Amino acid sequence: MKFFLRFVFQILFRVQAPKNDGQLVADRLLIVANHESFIDGLLLGLFLPINPVFVVHTTIAQNRWFKLMLTMVDYLAVDPTSPMAMKKIIKLVDSGRPVVIFPEGRITTTGSLMKVYDGPAFVAAKTGAMIVPVRIDGASRSYFSRMSGRYPRSLLPKLSITLLPKTQLKMPEFGTAKMRRRKAGEGMRKIMQDMVFQSQPKQTLFLSMLDAMEIFGRKHRFIEDLKQVEHSYNDILKIALALGKISTKFSSENERVGILLPNLTATLGLVVGMSAFRRVPAMLNYTAGTDGMQNACFVAGIRTIITSRQFLETAKIAPQVDSLKNVRVLYLEDMKSLFTMWDKIWLMAFAMRFPRWVNQSTDPESLAIVLFTSGSEGKPKGVVHSHRSLLSNIAQIRSVIDFSVDDKFLNALPIFHSFGLTAGALLPLLTGTRLFLYPSPLHYRMIPEVIYDRGCSVLFGTSTFLANYARFAHPYDFYRLRYVVAGAEKLSDAVRTTWFEKFGIRILEGYGATETAPVISVNTPMAYRTGTVGVALPGMETRLIPVPGIANGGQLHVKGPNVMLGYYRYENPGVIEIPQSEVGSGWYNTGDIVEIDEDGFITIKGRVKRFAKIAGEMVSLEVVEKIAVAASPESQHAASTQPDPQRGETIILFTTDRTLARDKLQEIARGLGSPELAVPRKIIPVETLPLLGTGKIDYVTLKVMAEAA
Repeated sequence: MKFFLRFVFQILFRVQAPKNDGQLVADRLLIVANHESFIDGLLLGLFLPINPVFVVHTTIAQNRWFKLMLTMVDYLAVDPTSPMAMKKIIKLVDSGRPVVIFPEGRITTTGSLMKVYDGPAFVAAKTGAMIVPVRIDGASRSYFSRMSGRYPRSLLPKLSITLLPKTQLKMPEFGTAKMRRRKAGEGMRKIMQDMVFQSQPKQTLFLSMLDAMEIFGRKHRFIEDLKQVEHSYNDILKIALALGKISTKFSSENERVGILLPNLTATLGLVVGMSAFRRVPAMLNYTAGTDGMQNACFVAGIRTIITSRQFLETAKIAPQVDSLKNVRVLYLEDMKSLFTMWDKIWLMAFAMRFPRWVNQSTDPESLAIVLFTSGSEGKPKGVVHSHRSLLSNIAQIRSVIDFSVDDKFLNALPIFHSFGLTAGALLPLLTGTRLFLYPSPLHYRMIPEVIYDRGCSVLFGTSTFLANYARFAHPYDFYRLRYVVAGAEKLSDAVRTTWFEKFGIRILEGYGATETAPVISVNTPMAYRTGTVGVALPGMETRLIPVPGIANGGQLHVKGPNVMLGYYRYENPGVIEIPQSEVGSGWYNTGDIVEIDEDGFITIKGRVKRFAKIAGEMVSLEVVEKIAVAASPESQHAASTQPDPQRGETIILFTTDRTLARDKLQEIARGLGSPELAVPRKIIPVETLPLLGTGKIDYVTLKVMAEAA
């Protein structure tokens, strides 16, 4: 019977099963798997190359349909509420029989991991068993799942079972028994999240989009912009293929082509389409001015820029673009003439029918996109990302936060910014999640209204932007928001408090860099700690290098699959300089001073360049700004320094509060326990602080203002 069912499943579901390569050999073996459907246990029983014992819930064992399935495998029925349940499982593992258990305990209703229970982790830690994570994929799209409405149901979806490398979970040696059990549970959760990430296929942007299209269907409408027309995967595919084909007429393979366009469906289609034809889109920052764009073109070797006349007129940057030298400017409005009748026949008769045959880019390690650093502390650098680094970061995010087609993203962050590109645009494109592309994050009155009108449930933003949205939003505008994720700059305590008290929303603060595509860590509903930027994502390695003058923490260096291929620098244009730090090759020095606690939560103390050395002491300028915010939470503040021949440096505070005085700052500093040195000697009122297009404070301009003060 077992052989017959295996044959039937293999034919109907085209099951990609693991081979017996010695991975499942150990004295004590605990196999842990994600739980997608009612047939997960049957799949493992039929296709695992060993004969394990399955741990099942007593209520499941009493179901008449499951009783039939359980006759084909060895099983142990346990009641999780019974104190003796874990002892039975421990005894079974100690006996030497391989044991299969589902740590989530229940079938997922989100498509991502559900709550991971401490019991299986306690068993693994107590017995010292080798843990083999097993990823089941595809069953959530079958009629045996509980994902009603989240995926288009498929009668016979393709299924895969992936074995991940063996690992162990050691029992924590400190704290109470309850604490040790909880710590073990957190360890199991991390193993499961790493399993979800590591089992993702390695491919290119275009092929990933085709995979999503096959899952959700060509007619799945999910993306719209200010034109308020919802586009389907079929529409995006047509845009991508047409624009990608046009790009081959004026560029060569692996040539960097500048993209100077706002958040539009066509922009996203152009980016994906160009990558399919081995052209590399370079996302230009249209708020950087003539010098910033000229420098970007120089470092990346950009000879051609694609833009739009309508956009240049609306954004009032046509004179800046006209001033660019040694580049050819092509307009979307004129590019239609490059698409000939033969191209249209090719598109409709061949490319739209067989898009995988059209794709030319098949190496995940090849160049996919060039982004540019914000230039907040110097000349912008070109950051080169591969298909693998971008897709790895998306997989890392998906392994810790659940998104589904029930969600709708509002992305107002510009696509030239890594946060807006990866998290705000590519993530929904490749996961079938609905998306509204808004052209500017600076429309503080309009964005809350759009969120309300479109029923958006996911919002990404910076602390500055979120503060302004909260100022103008009605308390009910954000009634559907499920996730609000802050990044790119430190989240203000005042902003966090305002959002919680006015809207009842807990902001999830994250941390990243353009060089890491961008997310390094993020707080999640299952792992949250106020004041931190969360735990490093699965697959990320972290090292702290001590910094003289700073007692706690160190300079953060990271390594992972989402780290860039390298830099294009102004000193060596067009040549990729691979990431390297004092830790070794492939490591990226973030330049940030951080602390990492025993649970892995990261707290940002400041950038190395954002410390002032006063009378031999290192003082964080972020602490200075924190004091100012506490003294005047309704205003904006930023700190910089100027040379001081006697003390080394002097701190200058720029503020929009004209009444803020030094004695008030001293009082707040004492209350916060901050040193007297963190109270600025000079306070300069300003109308507004200089900002970059990404919402970050422009510290280069601020430094010039400080030196001239």
